[in-house]
Amino acid sequence: MGIGDRIREQREKKNWTQLELADKLGINNSVLSRIEANKRSVEDALVARIADLFQVEADYLLGRSPLGGRAFYGGAHHYTEEEQRVADAAVEAYRRMKGLDKQA
Repeated sequence: MGIGDRIREQREKKNWTQLELADKLGINNSVLSRIEANKRSVEDALVARIADLFQVEADYLLGRSPLGGRAFYGGAHHYTEEEQRVADAAVEAYRRMKGLDKQA
């Protein structure tokens, strides 16, 4: 699955046409069509705009994240220090509950 496939998948989840997405991104529909067909590369700046629009991590679009890369509340890099501490504590509690803290 290429970046174009992931972009198309996210577009279809929003029930947007190619024309609607192209308009939101400020690009020509024919450019988006070639991107979704994996026939045109995507510049870094456009990857970032698409990731922001769909609220997914760029790594997901690039095929580096198998989990879908959902960016909760804008992604962890947008968390406050307190939110990060709470999230870390929740993960640690889950790992203890599942016995995962004993593995490593």
